[in-house]
Amino acid sequence: MSDEPEETDQEQTEAEEAETEAEAEGLGDGDFVRLAYTARTVEGDQLVDTTDEEVAEEEGIETEGREFEPRVVVLGAGHIFEAVEEDVVGKEVGDSGSVTVPAAEAFGEYDQENVRTVSAEKIPEDDRYPGAQVNVDGEQGYLETIIGGRARVDFNHPLAGEDIEYEYEIVDVVEDKLERTKGLFDMYLDADLEMHIQTDEVEEEQLVEPDEDEEGEEDGEGETEPEFETVTVEKETLYVEASPQLSFNQQWMFQKQQIAQQIMEQVDLDRVIIQETIDNASAGMGGLGGMMGGMGGAGGADLEAALEEADVDADEIVEELEGGEEGDGGESAGE
Repeated sequence: MSDEPEETDQEQTEAEEAETEAEAEGLGDGDFVRLAYTARTVEGDQLVDTTDEEVAEEEGIETEGREFEPRVVVLGAGHIFEAVEEDVVGKEVGDSGSVTVPAAEAFGEYDQENVRTVSAEKIPEDDRYPGAQVNVDGEQGYLETIIGGRARVDFNHPLAGEDIEYEYEIVDVVEDKLERTKGLFDMYLDADLEMHIQTDEVEEEQLVEPDEDEEGEEDGEGETEPEFETVTVEKETLYVEASPQLSFNQQWMFQKQQIAQQIMEQVDLDRVIIQETIDNASAGMGGLGGMMGGMGGAGGADLEAALEEADVDADEIVEELEGGEEGDGGESAGE
C-alpha cells in the first residue's frame, strides 16, 4: 500500500499546529485593529481623548457634530503610543488593557526653555489675553502674561510633563480593504467622506528591455536609445468624493500628498483620485454675485457659509499661508 495517506495526515497535523501557533501569537505588526479607548492624565485625571460618547458627555465635552466610535489603527505604523502598541501586540479580539504612557513618550517632558518672552506686536490684538492660543513665527504656544509691549508665551505642549493612563479594548480586526481605507482617513482627517475602490485599466508608457541579439538605434554618442511601448495595466484605484469638509481641511490642504501616499502603502492601492462633482443644484446658488461685489456679495456669502459648514477658521488658513510664505522655502507637501 502507498504511504501517501500517512503523509497527508502528517501534513494536516503540521498545518493545524502552525495555525494554532499563529493564533497563540496573536496580533502583530501590519494588522489593522479597531480600538476603543479612553486616555487620561495620571495626575489630575484630565480627559485627553476617548472613543466613548458617554465619557465625553460626563466630562462636559461638546459631542454634537462629532462621532465617537472605535478607531482603526495599523500596528507597527506609529498610530498609537509605543507603550500601548507593545501591550496590544500578541493579544486577540476582545482583550483589553491599561497602560501608563510616560510623559517623554506621550507629549514630551516640560521644558522651561520653551517659555519665552516675545514682542507683543507678533500677536494679533484679539489674542492678547492670558490663556490664548497663539502662533508666533510658525510656533504654536499659549500666552501666559502680557505686559506693555512684551508677552510671555509657553511653547510647550499643553500636556507636556504629564504621564497618560491609556485604557483600551480590541474590538475587532479589520480585513476589508475599503473599511481599512475609511478608518485611516478618519484617523488622519476626522472627516466623513464618500469613497469606493475599483480596478481600472490604464494605458502607460513602459521601457522595453533591449534584446541582446538585436542592435538598437544609436544616438550621436554611440549609446543605444531607450525604447518605450504603450501597454494597458490594471490599477487598483481609490476614488474619494471631494466635499467642503475635505476641501477646507487644513491638514489635507498642506499634507495631501503624504496622507495619500501612506494610505496607498498601508492598504496596498495603486493610486488615489479625488473627485469633485458640480451639479445643477450647486451651480444655481446665486451666480458670482457681481464683479464689484467682492467678498461682500453673494459669492462671499456662499464661501462664508461653506467655511462655517466645514468648521474651518478662515483666519487660521490665512495665517498658515502667510507663515509658509515667510518661511525658509522648505519642500511643499507634494514634493
